Amino acid sequence: MGIKAKILKELQKKPRRLKELKAKLGNDKKVARAVDELVERNKVVCRKGVYAVPDPKTGNAVECTLVKLAGKFGFARPVQPDGQDIFIPGKYLMGAMPGDTLLVSLFEHPRVEGSSEGEVLAVVKENNRFTGTVETIEGRLALVPDACPHCPIYIKKSADGGARDGEKAAVEILERGDSHEDHRAGVAMRFGSAEEAKQCAKALLYGAGLSRHFPLKAKAEAKKYEGAAVGEKEAAGRRDYRGMPVFTIDSAETKDIDDAISLEKTDTGYRLGVHIADVSHYVRPGSALDAEAFARGTSVYYADSVIPMLPRQLSNGICSLNEGADRLAFSCMMELDAAGRVVDYAFVKSVIRSRVKGVYKEVNAIFDGTADNALRQRYAAVAQELSLMRELYHKLAKLRAARGAMDIESGEAKLVLDEAGRCVDVVKRERGEAEQMIEEFMLLANSSAAALARRLKLLFVYRVHEAPDPERIEKLKQTLTAAGVDFHFAGDTPTTLELAKLLADTRGTNLERPVHTSVLRSMAKAKYEPQPKGHFGLALADYAHFTSPIRRYPDLAIHRILSDVCAGMDDGAVQKKYAQFAAEASVQSSEREVLAMTVERDVEDCYKAEYMRRFEGEEFDGVISSITQFGLYVELPNTVEGLVRAQALSENALTLTEGVALRDILSGREWRLGGVMRVRVAGVDVSQGNVDFVPAQEQ
Repeated sequence: MGIKAKILKELQKKPRRLKELKAKLGNDKKVARAVDELVERNKVVCRKGVYAVPDPKTGNAVECTLVKLAGKFGFARPVQPDGQDIFIPGKYLMGAMPGDTLLVSLFEHPRVEGSSEGEVLAVVKENNRFTGTVETIEGRLALVPDACPHCPIYIKKSADGGARDGEKAAVEILERGDSHEDHRAGVAMRFGSAEEAKQCAKALLYGAGLSRHFPLKAKAEAKKYEGAAVGEKEAAGRRDYRGMPVFTIDSAETKDIDDAISLEKTDTGYRLGVHIADVSHYVRPGSALDAEAFARGTSVYYADSVIPMLPRQLSNGICSLNEGADRLAFSCMMELDAAGRVVDYAFVKSVIRSRVKGVYKEVNAIFDGTADNALRQRYAAVAQELSLMRELYHKLAKLRAARGAMDIESGEAKLVLDEAGRCVDVVKRERGEAEQMIEEFMLLANSSAAALARRLKLLFVYRVHEAPDPERIEKLKQTLTAAGVDFHFAGDTPTTLELAKLLADTRGTNLERPVHTSVLRSMAKAKYEPQPKGHFGLALADYAHFTSPIRRYPDLAIHRILSDVCAGMDDGAVQKKYAQFAAEASVQSSEREVLAMTVERDVEDCYKAEYMRRFEGEEFDGVISSITQFGLYVELPNTVEGLVRAQALSENALTLTEGVALRDILSGREWRLGGVMRVRVAGVDVSQGNVDFVPAQEQ
């Protein structure tokens, strides 16, 4: 048998590295040359040093990441963008874990037509760090991972670190087996009781690689700004707006204030100023602060805490537009006509001094007439501007509605914690007039930044939201029809105006949450790209994120690019200098945003579950928010959502209709999307962030 045949025979048994082949077949140059020839002839594939034989039927192999692992199957996502997730049966997983980089061979004939199915040829790069809950299973200590609770990882007795049942912990897989049952791990970190949301949050953050601690070099750079103030030397050469009534409006607990506003009446309409902290003045290219901000991509907000993108010396100090303090800003000055349409804009480096630290709740009280004299006196310095801003906001709201911008109800919650960090209340977060007003002003500045970049033909960090996929829209139509929602789309793909009307018509009804969620799921995911593709949801041709450089890297990146534009750099030179940077910042920022949103959601679920634990056995009225074959979800008025399992609904088999109804054919009982249902809290799992309901009438 020739050397190439021997190599193929070995690789058909299992993928191997070159040193393993040499150990098996003889450590000589013939093996290396033969392997190279087999790769050139596509008889063997190589990914990051691992050699494998592709599937003999299809001859293809795809580099993927394992994104989901259940008890008997997994899903792998191709590394190349826009690739379809690949279903992998359990016996073909080779013990792969979530986060592993894999080499996957596709089956020629998947069981479900139109889907992708395959097997793992090799684990190219291992992810060996997992967080979860420690449990004793069949007499052995194991970690039940948050990422894959149906695949426990057994802990070596010699490396258990003193971990006990019921603790949240992090482990490192020390030995990999050919199946999940054969992996062995050691405890790397213990967090505390899995029944405490605070400890579960620590574990989730650790598992995602998120930390409040900054590298030493970044901390050293930030320390230089400890207690810093803006002097006249720094202010020189900037537009001086310190005499203008500039002020901020944020939530009461906000410490990283990065946007301020000003407004004055003109002969033709309004002059609106959106003044943003000039973070790019302090966070320079090539600095340790910039490298860390790029790596983090965004600040992460959860419960009553934040993992900031920048150290506190900047985020809460010199870059925060604090009341009465001189601050460097990047101002977007916009000229609006009498109807509120932007007719001109300019971006200038400035110095400002905020007159008032406004609070949403207080401004809303002024707007609705419930503010007392003391509160009105606190805002006396900007009372005239507030009145004018409210006037402009109502005009902007009309323009927004006219163009069809969608206002999807997200069901955002506010978590109330006690001194010990336990969740003692969950309330639905309401957006008042002040919140919506500031949002409209920020939208104008963001769209002006994108419009300038498009006009100059710059590769930028645009906020992109493309039109929805036709298949998703078809599914949305089926769901709406089955749910009995009256809608009309003139074409195959609805316009933003049509979708906005659908959202408005169901707002305030029992169908609000399910319909708004269905519309959201039909949309493409918003992301960052270097090319302008518009924002479908906002019905804007040009959009970017300019207004939050303290907490979002895309905004900081845009400031950096526009700083050179404002300094007079030639458009072509700007393009050449920042083309690669814009592309890299777009990809990184999109990925970090998804990670942050996932962690924030998972942490919030843990706190909600902790709150609901005190109500076990109690009954509540809720609305059926979504329906699946295994049960239905009921959402309470405070945004807490729980699962009612199918077996709790009926002893009989249930039929799922278009994802909007579960029906017991034998008894004729039916549960429909948007229906009101009284439920009892049957169980709570704080660690997994799960709440179980049962129908109240069954008890």
